[in-house]
Amino acid sequence: MFVSHTPHRAELADNRHMVPAAELAERWRRDLASWAIPEEITSAVEESPWTLPTRFFARRADQQLKGPDGPSYDRALETLPSGGTVLDVGSGAGAASLPLARWASSITAVDTSAGMLDALAERAIDLGIDVRRTVGRWPDVAGDVPPADVVVCHNVLYNVPDIEPFVLALTSHARRRVVVQLTARHPLTPLNPLWLRLHGLRRPDRPVAGDAVAVLMALGLRPQARTWMRSERPAFDSFDDLVEVTRRRLCLPPARAGELAAALRDLGVDPRHPQDPGSAARETVTVWWEGSVAERAAPLDAM
Repeated sequence: MFVSHTPHRAELADNRHMVPAAELAERWRRDLASWAIPEEITSAVEESPWTLPTRFFARRADQQLKGPDGPSYDRALETLPSGGTVLDVGSGAGAASLPLARWASSITAVDTSAGMLDALAERAIDLGIDVRRTVGRWPDVAGDVPPADVVVCHNVLYNVPDIEPFVLALTSHARRRVVVQLTARHPLTPLNPLWLRLHGLRRPDRPVAGDAVAVLMALGLRPQARTWMRSERPAFDSFDDLVEVTRRRLCLPPARAGELAAALRDLGVDPRHPQDPGSAARETVTVWWEGSVAERAAPLDAM
């Protein structure tokens, strides 16, 4: 899954660390708000464009369990003590945390979807790892969640308008390290040409990962970052499956499925290996920084 990576690049922050954290956080909120879909488009269909079936997240977790790799996995593993604890925020089916189960004593998983947490728990049984599940939105439920040695949070930040309290709560729950993963650009950016072609709607191009890093820097968290290319295996059972999911994302009625299929082919999607446009190898950013829990985990040589 991990193709290649590059060293930390200063341009990730886009020089925004010179701006106050509150202003950067507000800019992040405003840029995310620009992704809202006009009501005249959403009201014309019944399905929500913002949700994916649990099976997509379960498949991602299974792929990571078969061959965990990449800087996000490495940065979490290198600081996790034997028998340590992991907190997975926005866990999905456990792609970020379950690959660490071999070295951990327990995992705490937080997600807004009980179905996602059930999928994670099912896989944890086979791994022999104890899992505590908390249904809710972070940081609203942070007070109900114990600290952990390592906190992981993958592919969540673009769903977080209020980024400052979110990352500060991650930090205050980590004894050793917080590891966050996100795509270099908003994950829905590859669909922008389809929005323009099928709706005549121009979509945003911000925020980007560098904007999140700038907020972290302004908050004094001293993040480190690494940009790398994540190779995506096809997440769909068939080309028809891809068309159906993309149709829902684009708020298109079923009658326009054929038109969408033609547009996907024009964008270079191979019906034999169906996946989102531009996702065959996606630029990804791993960001990590130290936690702030007062008590430190026992040193490795004491375990």
